[in-house]
Parts: sequence; structure tokens; C-alpha cells
Amino acid sequence: MVSVIVVPAGKAPSIACQLPYTVELPGKQVEDTTIGDIKVALAGRFPKFYPARQKIALKGNKNALQDEVKLIDAGVTDGGEVSVKDLGHQISWKTVFLVEYGGPLVIHPLLYHFPKVFWGGPVYHSTLQRFVYALVMIHFMKRELETLFVHRFSHGTMPLMNIFKNSAHYHLLSGLALALSVYSPNFGATSPYIRGTVRDDPTFIWACTAVWIFAEVSNLITHINLRHLRPEGTRKRAIPFGYGFSLVSFPNYFFESISWLTIAVMTGSFTGRLMIVICLVASFTFNVQLGYSLWFPPDRCISGQQRNTVRTRKNLETRIRRGGRPCSPLLRRYA
Repeated sequence: MVSVIVVPAGKAPSIACQLPYTVELPGKQVEDTTIGDIKVALAGRFPKFYPARQKIALKGNKNALQDEVKLIDAGVTDGGEVSVKDLGHQISWKTVFLVEYGGPLVIHPLLYHFPKVFWGGPVYHSTLQRFVYALVMIHFMKRELETLFVHRFSHGTMPLMNIFKNSAHYHLLSGLALALSVYSPNFGATSPYIRGTVRDDPTFIWACTAVWIFAEVSNLITHINLRHLRPEGTRKRAIPFGYGFSLVSFPNYFFESISWLTIAVMTGSFTGRLMIVICLVASFTFNVQLGYSLWFPPDRCISGQQRNTVRTRKNLETRIRRGGRPCSPLLRRYA
């Protein structure tokens, strides 16, 4: 039997106010007991303190221990101590994604099909509006299906309140702001902004649609490639390769930026241009933050933890000259 003393990291949470608590695991040995076993046993004693809410670390250390880590590998002996912190109510990443992408799927049809409610009269939709509406709906339906059948997440949950922050971009910008702009009378069939201009030209619209299809299909291919890097039910990480990854670190975001760039070019709307700026800034930030992506064998790569200690470009270049090379990073939410 293995016993481990679990102490609170700070004040004991209200849902586990009887901490410290000694977790006893009959039939287990230190060599085969994991942090996940400790969490399950702790949840058995405090039902509201379910495993996803628990952050277990070595006493005096703030770094969380992953569920699959064995006690012996973490340096915890029989009768040893670990600390636990309450992370608050959690929600699954899959649920957050479904809510994020579900917002535009509700907002766009409302503004497109009920113009009297929002503009006080009918809007005779132009060919451009019909195409943009179809492309936006297909995009977000694709994202919903990818969430259900393609993505494998390295982290099961996130804090519940994060759903509002994560959804704001999609609901307010990709949803409400874009719909209010593109489906307004200014883009209607009789508007001087549309009638007799390139935005009323079927060749222009179909050409943009072809680029959009290329970008969306490419985005799907990179998501499928990322899926194959992680066996189901594991947190395994691997160096990404294949279509798009030899060009940029994050081809999934790169191709999505192209699809939104196409929408911006088609409409010329301020909201469309703003979305492109946000996508490009986000992609640039990820690349600067995680380093240059070079394709080398795994045994020559700087690990993620080591890379995080390299704070400046000069230090990173110094590490490369000494023989270590940074691997192409995986975005955590898709990794």
C-alpha cells in the first residue's frame, strides 16, 4: 500500500476544507502509482474536488505534475507530501470550441435572413453577400466538425470563465461585427458600392472563392496531420511535418489567415481588414514567442522547457551555434 500526504497550497479550498489528507492506495507500489491515481483518490474523498480542478505539485514548488507522472519519477516516496491547489470550475476544451464556433453560426443567419429587424427594411442581397454568407457558414461548420472528429487536445479542461474571453473574438468580431457590416444595405444588390463594380463581377467573386477553398482545404489537411501526431488518449507530442509545415511553423493559422484575407478582399469591409490584422499579429506573436522553426532530428532539438529559458534572439542563436536546434512547436490547443 502507498500513502501520500496531500496538503493545500495555501488556504484549504472550501470544497476540501479537511485538507491535509492522507491518500492511501491499497495494492499499489510507489513505482506504479501516478499523480492521476492521487487525484482520483482525492476526488473520492472530496467529490466536488474532481481531478480536473486539482493542480498537484511537489511541496514548495509551483510547477504542476502531469497525471501520467509516476510518484517515483517525481521524487515522492511512500509517506511523502505533495501540495494541491484548487483551479476552480473547469470546462472541456471541446465544449469551449463548440461554443466559440457556434456563435457565428447563429449570428450570421439572424442578420442575413431578418434584415427588417436590424435595418428597418428589406435588403436585396447581392451575389457578393450570398457568397460571403455561404463561405462564413461553411467555415464555421467545418470548425465544429473538426472539433468533434479531428482535434485531439493535450489539455482536457480550462477554467470555466475563460469561455467568455475565448468566445468574444468569434462572437463579436467574426460574428456580430462582420455580419452587421457585410449584410447591411451598403452591400446590397442596389448599392452603388456594389452595383457596376468589381464586387459585382462573377469572375472576381468566383476567383476569390477558389482561393478560399484552397485555404480551407489546406487548413483541414494540417489539422488532420496534427491529429496523427498524438495517439488517442495520450498527451504525446511530436515534431510536426508534412503539408505546410516546411513553409511556416503554424500552417493551420497561416491557411486560415488566407481564407479570411479572401473575405476581406471580396468585401473590402473594415471588419474584414481588422480580422486579418488580428490573425497576422497573433501568428507573428506565436512565432516570435516560440522561436525559429527548423526541421532537424528530435535528438538534436532543444526541448520546450529549455527553449522557454532562452529569452532573447541573441541567446537563442548562441544555443544554435553550440549544436542545439529548436524544434518546430505545436500550438497547445491543437497539439
